[in-house]
Amino acid sequence: MILHDLCNQTITRKQRLIKRVFDLFLAIPILFILIIPMIIFILFSTISTGSFGLFRQERIGRYGKTFKILKIRSMRSNDVNYSPISVFNREYITPFGRFLRKFNIDEWPQVINVVLGDMSMVGPRPDVSGYADLLEGENRRVLCVKPGITGPATIDFRNEEQLLIKQDNPKEYNDQVIWPKKVELNKRYIENWSIRMDIKYLFKTLK
Repeated sequence: MILHDLCNQTITRKQRLIKRVFDLFLAIPILFILIIPMIIFILFSTISTGSFGLFRQERIGRYGKTFKILKIRSMRSNDVNYSPISVFNREYITPFGRFLRKFNIDEWPQVINVVLGDMSMVGPRPDVSGYADLLEGENRRVLCVKPGITGPATIDFRNEEQLLIKQDNPKEYNDQVIWPKKVELNKRYIENWSIRMDIKYLFKTLK
């Protein structure tokens, strides 16, 4: 089945419009509140890492199309790949970067991605190529909505890095255990989507 047909069976055009209006209703005021502290953190990150503190990385978005995600840099510039499995890059994270990650401040610029229409406030986290873009069959429903700043999988695996550190083979554990669970959580979210559900996950994230 063509992806767009699968998505039309999963979430309606009206639902997508409602979700977009809800995103803008939240993201624009949040951006105004965060813009000054975000600039300050970007400046400190520039000093800490030796590279411009705001960076862009290609991720997989809705319908499998790529977009540039925005983040505050938390690693030194000699680590150019920024693996999504951050346990692989722990030695590159600066002390200031650890502070940013502890409070998820490095993710703040993604509010700009929401305003631009690349992301949603709630949805599956955007992956680098090699994961969501390779899904098949019903699992491709994960691509039917814009990726989110937070979401069910993000909340359930909020301690993902600590979990991976304990594994002998973190990548294998991620690919065989964590990733399939994330796909199921995100599919369930998309198939049962409602504004009430988005509000619930936003409150869970704040907690």
